[in-house]
Formats: sequence, structure tokens, C-alpha cells
Amino acid sequence: MSRIGRVERTTKETKVFVEIDLDGTGVSDISTGVGFYDHMLDQLAKHGLFDLTVRTEGDLHIDSHHTMEDTALALGAAFREALGDKAGIRRFADAKVPLDEALAEVTVDVSGRPYLVHTEPESMAPVIGRDYDTTMTRHIFESFVAQARVALHIHVPYGRNAHHIVECQFKAFARALRFACERDPRVSGVPSTKGAL
Repeated sequence: MSRIGRVERTTKETKVFVEIDLDGTGVSDISTGVGFYDHMLDQLAKHGLFDLTVRTEGDLHIDSHHTMEDTALALGAAFREALGDKAGIRRFADAKVPLDEALAEVTVDVSGRPYLVHTEPESMAPVIGRDYDTTMTRHIFESFVAQARVALHIHVPYGRNAHHIVECQFKAFARALRFACERDPRVSGVPSTKGAL
């Protein structure tokens, strides 16, 4: 049974198409108009082993906020759709990923309850590349969590380079998400004593 989610989201600010295959091989086709964000979504696909297509047209003449936010909302909704009833998945997972001087620790619970805890070093460079506002990293994860309905804890205890600090978060997020939604042959039905997630 395929686990593919497709979402189209259109507002006055953005037009977004996302397709994700949770049982892919890490193939990605990403275009948001925000170069560093494209790079981070490529990391999500590659290290999560998700096949991921993202096409976003946004009001970049204003700034990149709406483009990144709406893409993350659509991605979360597509992920939730792809998971289906969540039967047989592992549910919980964590990952630690270093990138040179930076380290990210990510824990996820595919719980049905959206919650984000996010900490990263303060005083980062405000922009990566031409147009990636580093204050948006938390908001991207907030937007994903709201639609995917997962509990996500991200902690970066140290790091100096803004590029490294953000990239190790996306890589660790990808790994944790991959392991949490993988099927476990020993799990029968939904992995919850409530019988639902």
C-alpha cells in the first residue's frame, strides 16, 4: 500500500504544490524561489528517504516569509495524508546530527497532537544566502507541526555558523521523521493504548 500525500494550497500570497512518498529513496524536485530553503528541503528528502516534490510560487517581492510558511503548512498536511491511519508505524524516534561545530538533537512523536519545542543558539547571523531569514527556522517547524499533528522537539546545544546550525536541524529532523514513520513488523495496528493517534 502506497503512502503518498499530495496537497495543493492557493492563497492571495502563494500557490503551493507538495507531493511526498514516505517509502521513497530520497529523490527530490524542489523549487520555492528561496535557494537555501530549497537546499533544506532537499536535505529532508535525502536523509528522510522521502521522495519529495515541492513547487511554490510566492510573493517574494515582499519577502520570503509567506513562501516558507505556506510551503511548510502544505508539507505538513501532505505528510499527515501520506501516513494514513498510522497502523504499524514505530511512532517515536530521535536523531542526533553534527555538522562541523554544530549539533542538532531531534525527537518526534507521531502523536496526533501538534506541539513544538525548539531551541537554538542566539545571535545567529540574521540571513543565510540572499533571502533565508534565520528567525523563520522555528516558524517553518511550527507550521509543519500544526498540519502534520506531531510532537517535535528540536535542540541545538551549540554551534557558531548559521548555515551549519540550520542545516543540522533539518538533517536530524529528516532522520527522526524517517524512523518514526517506518513500519515495524512487530507492531499490530496503531501504536497507542488509546487505539488511535
